[in-house]
Amino acid sequence: MAKIELDEWQNDVMDTDGNIVLRSGRQVGKSTVISIKAAEYAVKHKGKTILVIASVERQAQLLFEKTLSYIHDNYKSYIKRGRERPTKHKLTLTNGSIIHCLPTGLSGYGIRGYTVDLLIADEAAFIPEDVWTAVTPMLAVSRGTIILLSTPFGRGGYFYRCFNDPSFTSFHVSSEDCPRKNQVFLDQEKTRMTKLQYAQEYLGEFVDELMQFFPNDLIDKCMTLGDEEVSNSTTTSFSSSHPSTYLGVDVAHMGGDETVLFTITEQEKILYETELKIQTETRITDTVRDIIIADRKYKYRNIYIDDGGMGVGVFDMLLENTQTRRKVIAINNSSRALDREKKRRKKLLKEDLYNNLLTLMEQGSIRLKKNNNTRQSLRSVQCEFTERGMRIYGKYTHVAEALIRAAWCLREKSLNIYIY
Repeated sequence: MAKIELDEWQNDVMDTDGNIVLRSGRQVGKSTVISIKAAEYAVKHKGKTILVIASVERQAQLLFEKTLSYIHDNYKSYIKRGRERPTKHKLTLTNGSIIHCLPTGLSGYGIRGYTVDLLIADEAAFIPEDVWTAVTPMLAVSRGTIILLSTPFGRGGYFYRCFNDPSFTSFHVSSEDCPRKNQVFLDQEKTRMTKLQYAQEYLGEFVDELMQFFPNDLIDKCMTLGDEEVSNSTTTSFSSSHPSTYLGVDVAHMGGDETVLFTITEQEKILYETELKIQTETRITDTVRDIIIADRKYKYRNIYIDDGGMGVGVFDMLLENTQTRRKVIAINNSSRALDREKKRRKKLLKEDLYNNLLTLMEQGSIRLKKNNNTRQSLRSVQCEFTERGMRIYGKYTHVAEALIRAAWCLREKSLNIYIY
């Protein structure tokens, strides 16, 4: 059996029965201890159903994979093989217990109908309120248990209410209290972030003063497109008036971050989401290839990309490609060239990009698909007013970062700039 040394607070979680709500800073080991608790419960109780959920599939799978890995390392003989071998969404054990892994979506419709003995919600603070209406009846017959874990996201919502509910055992773990903390890294983060941001992300505090940049009602108001409607809009009704299609790109490095390609089509100053592509663990060459393939399909007018960090490699390769070199434009939240000699420069702030998208949403000038990845990303964007002005910040902003670049096309058309 693989021996895992747990912190004192993790042992307390393991020893706790009943409903649990765990709020913490980043990287304290909350998903590790909950995955072990889920695995031990499934192995030691016959015929139980465990459901792992999160707002988006990626997050749910991270906890599910840790649970599967623990069972594989410690109780390998319990894992069924053959036709009932593990999948991305289901693990069946020889004792009859089953672990499901599902994203909640916007309403929880896709997870209705389950009767569960143990429900685990990862990043529960980011799960839409409507989901809990669909979730709680799952436990009515079995009188099952709920475990919620998350970093905080303001005061309010189901996660916040449960943390103050006496029927839950509540745990609060700060990143600074973690025995395995990297103090140098935390000091760097404390310098980089505002006090409020650091308090929320690393101290695990419920913070009132950080405001959600895109209101939930506004996000939902813009999400009016179904896949069929998008397909018809971008191929049939647009064809007679020569619509323009644009790509916004947010480039990630190898690891957990996401590379996002967000395609939009502009028709009479209204933007329509056309395609959203999200990938993890992508190499620079993979991203460049994907952009070139997408350009062949959509024939972009412009390709907007963050050329900071890992994005600079993608940007340079697109500049060298004859197909894309006259389309690619660098937008990196700082400054960019306005003429061929690169003598004139326009300061382009992060606030400009986000405020432009906010304005388009408020004016009804952008229509998005009903997609929880987009909703979660937009919802996670927060802002704070400091002595230096407004600061915009978010935890799952990869989709939002690609979208704000694609949406800049309406502003870009009014500027007389040099396109590489």
